[in-house]
Amino acid sequence: MIHQITKALDSVLKIKSVSAHCDVPCGIYDPSTMQLATLTVIRFMDQINELEGKELTLADQAKLVRLVSEKEIHAEKVKQEVRIMWGDYFKAAQFEACPGTNELVHNIMLTGSKCKQGIDRAAGEELLKLVNEFAASFWKTKGVDTYTATCPYAPALDVVYPKLG
Repeated sequence: MIHQITKALDSVLKIKSVSAHCDVPCGIYDPSTMQLATLTVIRFMDQINELEGKELTLADQAKLVRLVSEKEIHAEKVKQEVRIMWGDYFKAAQFEACPGTNELVHNIMLTGSKCKQGIDRAAGEELLKLVNEFAASFWKTKGVDTYTATCPYAPALDVVYPKLG
């Protein structure tokens, strides 16, 4: 969506860059965006791997290009979202409550890059494990309990959710 907005603004207003998150900060943070982006990375890895060994038609080749492009965009989205939450939300109190946060964020960044560079599903699953760990830590700092459930869509993997209400 942001990509489409950027293209539209560039063509109409000649604006070259926009950002979807402010530096006010707004105080609205939620790890669900990075969780969904991670699941998307894994799903695209699965779809790319399904093409292996197949003689690709022109349509298949176009699909492959789109899958690779979107996988990389979503892996970068994971990295962007964790950077925002780590940089804007986490302060001394949150770091004290979750002392391994810096190392966890660094590992998310490295694993996100690994997902951009390849199609190894195990790397995607590792990214989801790390992102879920970050989500659990985030909700802990908010005093919100969490639970783990299998997401109801492909790739049907476990995700950490907040217990709300």
